[in-house]
Amino acid sequence: MAQGQKWLRGLGIGVAAGAVVLGAGWWLIGPDWRGLLAHPPSGRDVLFWSVPQRDAAFRMLDKLPMIIESRPIKAGGTVRPLPAGAPIDLGDGVDLDAYFETQNAAALVIVHEGKIRLERYGNGFTPDGRWTSFSVAKSLTSTLVGAAMADGDIKSLDDKVTDYIPDLAGSPYDAVTIAQLLTMTSGVAWNEDYEDPQSDVALFDKQAVPAGDSGIVNYMRTLGRAHPPGEVWNYSTGETNLIGVLVSEATGKPVAEYLSEKIWTPYGMEQDASWLLGQDGHEISGCCIQAAARDFARFGLFMLDGAATAGGPVVPPDWVGAATVKQADIGEPGHGYGFQWWTWDDGSFMADGIFGQGIFIDPGRDLVIASNANWKTALGLADGEWPERSAFYRAVQAAVDREAGTPAP
Repeated sequence: MAQGQKWLRGLGIGVAAGAVVLGAGWWLIGPDWRGLLAHPPSGRDVLFWSVPQRDAAFRMLDKLPMIIESRPIKAGGTVRPLPAGAPIDLGDGVDLDAYFETQNAAALVIVHEGKIRLERYGNGFTPDGRWTSFSVAKSLTSTLVGAAMADGDIKSLDDKVTDYIPDLAGSPYDAVTIAQLLTMTSGVAWNEDYEDPQSDVALFDKQAVPAGDSGIVNYMRTLGRAHPPGEVWNYSTGETNLIGVLVSEATGKPVAEYLSEKIWTPYGMEQDASWLLGQDGHEISGCCIQAAARDFARFGLFMLDGAATAGGPVVPPDWVGAATVKQADIGEPGHGYGFQWWTWDDGSFMADGIFGQGIFIDPGRDLVIASNANWKTALGLADGEWPERSAFYRAVQAAVDREAGTPAP
């Protein structure tokens, strides 16, 4: 009996010790992993995760190879400085606390004339963290087309897509040019409904891919034609994914490596970034670069610098001017679409990603605004996050104009 009691006491001590170790481990793994374990994502269907699942996973998608793999985008040893400037006065009409709450914001970095005028983080995110960009990546992917042209690997935007992706021959892309891919005017049918589990954007990365094949090329070959090439704009993540394949085929390099070589390292990004991969092992080029908010802001500065690094221009001389003005009518007064950039008629342009990611660039005001968030819905329309974001951009522009003594438009 005494021996049994001794064994039970030993078992109790062991259980207690194990609980202490597990409890200590729970705290040692840090808040990001604790959040993820509390709200684990359900498979790869990012579009259909809950808000808590996205809050937990958006900050660490490239640390979850059991869900999705990634490829590094290496930074160099020299960091482009982002000196602090005087705090910007946004005026009484902007309640920054309320803005962060309704946006479910993770990061906001405002850079004016090369200096940080406002930097703030929320949702447990920090300057050292990397948040996924979603379609902000499209604007980086398109810039790599310009880089490949400057390098002589792509001859002309009038070249046929099939010149670089022969496996698309015999598909609706036979008559489509690179320029039409960049402006999303191919005329090929594509459904970008983020709330429809049967839409193309929800299905393209779920297909079985034969070894050595491109999953996105195989998927895009199956689509039909909705309009003649060059006539109608239709937003298509699939087409940006094709642009990434095209760049890789032209340069012989993964787009993550090419981005590192042409921009990330020579421009002086502060941290390594990463690019999520499709099931075929190719970067999902229309989406999914994980980077620090400051480095997204630096990419905005890179564009303000004419897409040039210390080594000189990365793209042809006329690239930035053509890429960032309206090339296609999107049916919204005052706005348009360039080469994978959303354009404003006042000369501003932006990279924009679902659930609240963005880089807003205003060359006339020497202004960059980088934002990360997790909206309730992909487009931020049902609960008003996107209209609020747009109004915030206008408020920052107005603040810059007040400082300069510029009359309101």
